[in-house]
Parts: sequence; structure tokens; C-alpha cells
Amino acid sequence: MAFPYMEAVVGFMIFVYIFETYLDLRQHCAIKLPTLPKPLMGVISVEKFEKSRAYSLDKSHFHFVHELVIILMDSAILYFGILPWFWKRSGEFLVHFGLNAENEIFHTLAFLAGVMVWLQITDLPFSLYSTFVIEARHGFNKQTIWLFFRDMIKGIVLSLVIGPPIVAAIIVIVQKGGPCLATYLWAFMFVLSLVMMTLYPILIAPLFNKFTSLPDGELRVKIENLASSLKFPLKKLFVIDGSTRSSHSNAYMYGFFKNKRIVLYDTLIQQCKNDEEVVAVIAHELGHWKLNHTMYSFIVIQILTFFQFGGYTLVRNSKDLFQSFGFDTQPVLIGLILFQHTVIPLQHLVNFVLNLVSRAFEFQADAFAKKLGYGSALRAGLVKLQEENLSTMNTDPCPAYIFHEIHETSHNLLRLFLFYQFV
Repeated sequence: MAFPYMEAVVGFMIFVYIFETYLDLRQHCAIKLPTLPKPLMGVISVEKFEKSRAYSLDKSHFHFVHELVIILMDSAILYFGILPWFWKRSGEFLVHFGLNAENEIFHTLAFLAGVMVWLQITDLPFSLYSTFVIEARHGFNKQTIWLFFRDMIKGIVLSLVIGPPIVAAIIVIVQKGGPCLATYLWAFMFVLSLVMMTLYPILIAPLFNKFTSLPDGELRVKIENLASSLKFPLKKLFVIDGSTRSSHSNAYMYGFFKNKRIVLYDTLIQQCKNDEEVVAVIAHELGHWKLNHTMYSFIVIQILTFFQFGGYTLVRNSKDLFQSFGFDTQPVLIGLILFQHTVIPLQHLVNFVLNLVSRAFEFQADAFAKKLGYGSALRAGLVKLQEENLSTMNTDPCPAYIFHEIHETSHNLLRLFLFYQFV
């Protein structure tokens, strides 16, 4: 008797949803607490706390509805055989326009085009509500409807330009890969990741945001001096117009070898009280570079990718797997999708470990900034960012919550507690 892959996958998806909903409910109850946690009393104003509480509750209510819709749709798509039905319809669509449905590349691209349309339609109401109701209600949304749809159209066009060559290459590699298939797939994705990391900040990101050089002044001098003291090969220092879309703030680095760049959101500069706090945030980011966190993470991702492709090669010809989900053929893309669903339990375990490592890296980067003498400034900056971003103040103490998605807001709060204890 064949193993019931589809039933097992749907069952585990529902189990994970129930477990994560339980964790979300615990966090929801923590958000509803009417008082600040002791370490933040006298540090965060009552007004900011109440605003943060209202914002977090709105996002929590929205999250419950969104996740319920997602699990219902995903379970129905798998259980009622909508995927194989849609695959067949995409083949008929090709034939209608005089194209060869037996060509797997064409068939796959037609299937993905339909999936993209479906995802855009089903996700659009949630995106609009999140942006123009929740974010706008709490003063974060700065973009217009026109800008929202312009970004969406740009994203679709980019997918249509970048996606087909990548999909076609993967299909050809699987068809021609032979016994070294896993190695070839990993090598392709490795090169692709390097290319995308190079091209994204240079060609793609500027399509959505304006990058300008940080003006000459005290802030620029301080950042350059910090980078120089750490032998960080800073080539360019940008400010991004994040305020055109949101009041939330951020900062990041990118670039290979001797060609590094630092990007500051204009909202980060606006929200920090002084230049020292901005430099402290940069010191934290440079800590990730100095401690090789980015390199370690990249290596781990490459190892996991290789093992994933290795696992895929073991089941890609399994008729039982495809038939369990209602397919009478074995398309490459469908095989990858089904394999990803069958290893969901393992993915959650891996994500748990990666979350632990990520959190440890953040604490190490904080300690690095403190060692450089930016402890007080970083603490003050975290407090300010916590306030301005209306980040969640009360978080659920349940250790199991680390299995769930670790939100940056609660993560910042834990770091804040650390500073108040040791700085």
C-alpha cells in the first residue's frame, strides 16, 4: 500500500497551524496586558505604550484572520486536487494558443503564470488592508494607492523577466543532470544567489527606492571613521527614501570583498536623537561583518540547499508521491513543490535551530558595539526605535514561542532588557 503523502502533509500543516495559533494566542494575551514590563517603566512613555499596544493588537487580529484563510486555501488546494487540475488546465491553455503542451518548459511557465495571477488576486485584499488600514491608522503608511500598485506592477514585470530563464534552467538541469543532479542544482543556485546579491542592490532595489549619497557632515565622518577603524572596506554610503512608503526604519550593508556599501533609511536618521545613536546602530551591523555572521549564514544556507536537492533526487521519480497528490505525470517543478511539502516537519526543526543561531548572532553584534564604546548610545537608540516603530512591549515568556517566527520587535525588546541589565 502506497504511503498517503498528501494526507500526511495536509495533516501536519493543520497541526502546525494549530500549534502556532496557540502560540499566537499566548502572544495576543501578552499584548493585551495593560502595564509596561518592569525594565521599561520610566523609559517608555505611557502614551507610546498605549499606541504600541493598539498597533500590536490590530496586527494580531489581522494575523489571525490572514493565517486562517491561508491554511484553509492551502489545505483545500492539496486535498481537493486543485494543483493537478490547474496543471492540466494550463496545458489546455497552451494548446488553445497553438503551443505544444508537451514542452515541459512552456507548460511550467503557463502553470506559474496562472499561479502568480491567483496569488496576486488572493493576497491583494490583505495587502491593501494591512497597508491602507492598519499601517495608515497608526501613522506608518506614507504611500499612495498609485505607488502601491506601481510597486506591484514592477514586481510582476521583474518576475516575468527574471523567472522564466531560471525555471527553464532548472528544468533542463533536472532532465540532463543524471547521477550528479544534486550537485548541478546546488551549483546553479549558488551562482544564481551570487548574481542576485550583486544585481539586486544595483539594478533592482533602485527601481523601488531612491538611493542618494549621505551628505557630507558629522554623521558621515563618524561612520567612515568607524568603518576605517574596523578595516571595513566602505566604498559608498547611501540614504534610502524609506519615508515615501513607511515610517518604519532600517539599515543594512551589502557588497562583496573590497566593495562594501552601507544603506541608511532616512527614517532611521530622523528617529534617532543624535548622530551617536545612528553610528551605534551601524556599529551593530558592522559587528555582524566583523564576526563573520553573514559568511557563516551563507555557508549554512548553501549546505542546507545541497541537502534539500539531495533529498529531492531521492523522490523525484516516485510515482507514489505524485499520484498521492493527483498527478499522473511527473513534471520537474511539481516534483520540487511536492518535495518541499513533504519535508515540512524537517523544515520547522531546521528553522528552530536557525532562529536560535540568529538570535545568538544579534546578541553578539550588540556586545561588539558595546565593546567599541557604543553601549549607551545603542541602548538609547533601541529605546527610541522601540517607541517610534510602536514595537511590541510585552511579549509572551513561553520558551516554546521560539519555535514560531521570531519577530524583530520582540527580539529588540529582549536586547533592550540585556542592555538595561549589563550596560
